[in-house]
Amino acid sequence: MSAESQGHSRLEPYLDGSEPAPTLLKLLVGVQLTGFREDAGLSQEQAARGLGFSAAKLSRIESGKGRRPPAEGDVRALLQLYGTDEYESSVLLKLLRRAGEPGWWQRYDKRLMPEWFDRLVGLQEAAAAIRTFELQYVPGLLQIPAYTRAVVERGLPTAPSHEVQRRVELRTRRTDLLRREDPPQLWAVLDESVLLRVLGSREIMREQLDHLIETAQLPHVTVQVVPLDVTNASAPAIPITYLRFGGLDLPDVVYLEHIRSANFLEDRDETEEYRIALDRLADEALTPAKSLELLRTTARQRYSAP
Repeated sequence: MSAESQGHSRLEPYLDGSEPAPTLLKLLVGVQLTGFREDAGLSQEQAARGLGFSAAKLSRIESGKGRRPPAEGDVRALLQLYGTDEYESSVLLKLLRRAGEPGWWQRYDKRLMPEWFDRLVGLQEAAAAIRTFELQYVPGLLQIPAYTRAVVERGLPTAPSHEVQRRVELRTRRTDLLRREDPPQLWAVLDESVLLRVLGSREIMREQLDHLIETAQLPHVTVQVVPLDVTNASAPAIPITYLRFGGLDLPDVVYLEHIRSANFLEDRDETEEYRIALDRLADEALTPAKSLELLRTTARQRYSAP
C-alpha cells in the first residue's frame, strides 16, 4: 500500500470545495510551510540561504500574498529541505495547484480588480466570520445593486457607463456569499449617518433599508447601529473589516481601505487592537433588536412615499 493511501492530513477538506478559494489556499500553503520550517528547526534566513532564495522571496511565500501562488518547484525544494512527510507534501502540493485556479472574481478585468481588492474579495470568500464598521456607506456585502451603482458613480464620476456596469456586477456578485449554503457570520456596525445620507435617490434608499431589514434577520447576520446621540462613541475615522478564518491557526486579518489603496494587518497585537475597538463599538451601539427597529422607523419616516 502506498504512503499516500495510508496517510491522513488535516488539509484534505480544503481539496473538496467545488469553487476554488485561491486566497485561502495561498494562506494555507504559506502557514503550513512556515510550520514545517519551524519543525525542522530552521530560521527563515537559514532556510532561504540553504536554497539560494532571498529572505524576501521566502517571506512572500510564507505570507501567502500576491496574485499568484508560489512556483511548485520552489515549494518542492522547501518541502525536501524540511524533510516533510511524503503524504503531507503530496496534499500540500495539491492545494498549491488548486490555489492557481482563478476564483470567480479573478475572471474580471484586472483594471477593476487592483491587487488589494482582489485580496479582500478572496479573504471574504474564505472567512468564517466577518466583522465590519462603516461610517459613510452601507457595507458592501449588504448593498443592493442600485445603491452600489450610486457609490461607484460618486467615486468615479468620469467613468464610462460600461465600466460602471461591470464594477456594479462585480460588487453585487460579492453579496452572493451571504446566500450560499455555508455563509460566513457577518456582524456589521453602522453609524446612523449611513442611514440618513441619500445616495442615488430616496427611492433607492428605501429599497436599500428594506434590504438591510430583511438581511439583518438572517441567522448568520447581525446588524447594529450607533445612533447619532451617542456623543462619546469610540468610532474610528475609517471603516474597518475584520476577518477570522476557521481552523489551522490562520491569522486574523484587518482590512483598512483608503481612497486608492488599502492596508492588511496580520500582526496579532495590531489585529487585537481592532477587535477590541469593534467590541467597544458594539457595546455602544443599539442592540440588534433596537437597531432593526431604528431601520424600520427611518425607512418609514424618512423614505416613504409622500
